[in-house]
Amino acid sequence: KQLAATGKVHALRAGIWKPRTRPGQFEGVGDVGLEWMVSARKETGLPITTEVATAAHVEAALKAGVDILWVGARTTVNPFSVQEIADSLKGVDVPVMVKNPVNPDLELWIGALERLNKAGITKMAAIHRGFSSFEKGPFRNAPMWELAIELKTRIPELDIICDPSHITGARDLISFVSQKALDMDMAGLMIESHITPDAAWSDAKQQVTPTALSKILDALIVRTPSSDSKSFKDTLVALREQIDQLDDDIMHKLSARMKISEKIGQYKKENGVTILQVNRWEEIINTRVAMGLAMGISEDFSKEFLKLVHQESIQIQTRVMNDLTDKHAKV
Repeated sequence: KQLAATGKVHALRAGIWKPRTRPGQFEGVGDVGLEWMVSARKETGLPITTEVATAAHVEAALKAGVDILWVGARTTVNPFSVQEIADSLKGVDVPVMVKNPVNPDLELWIGALERLNKAGITKMAAIHRGFSSFEKGPFRNAPMWELAIELKTRIPELDIICDPSHITGARDLISFVSQKALDMDMAGLMIESHITPDAAWSDAKQQVTPTALSKILDALIVRTPSSDSKSFKDTLVALREQIDQLDDDIMHKLSARMKISEKIGQYKKENGVTILQVNRWEEIINTRVAMGLAMGISEDFSKEFLKLVHQESIQIQTRVMNDLTDKHAKV
């Protein structure tokens, strides 16, 4: 009731069946929870949604009249499970949301959407909940926004909803990620709420009270993808033309660099020197990262960019050496 009273919530979600990483943790109350969800819908007027992982879950949810279903991250990774769900939904007109797989595999995400679509599901959305990573960072699940962007690029008509609760794993970061999601033009947010968050039976640290949720939503700035202002459009065109020219310069510089890498590969081969020169690579990383920092470019970006350039240089030199090896073999 408190959530509905905010006027900012469009659906109530609840995990009736909760797949957990390890056994012995709270795994949901089961089918009886569907009755509670139906009661909540009657009292609030809000549609209800829950996660399904098996055909039996689908059958129970549809029988109870659940309005929206979603496929969880641990299910999306398994094509067999997704296909089972898709088969059980044939002939049913119900909206289905698909969370990204736990690992950063865009094809698995798209594949799950395709399986459901081929089963006749046309009302679909994707949920971006971040990706598991062995490396520890500020978030529970790494956002890896680039994968959500690529999904939107490949399926422009698909709505993507962000799940800041699972990305952050911490209530104090939800506002930040929510704003970032809206700035990335995501269609909505899936945020976990509980009347007494610290007493929640699962994921207590990422729960917020209805009052806190309302404050988070009130503070968000909703921007539009474009503007009708002529001044804005003219300025944007001019700035983008500058970007285009700079990108052109960058590509020409990269091409010139790779041609020099090719010459270096030939010279190394002639002198019996290995492709990888660790000391030289360390020198490049240290000097270029420092240079980038002085210019306002982040260390992470510089390192990732240099790694890609280095990998391409290694591939070019490898091809050069293999070509020369083949020629010598023929002689």
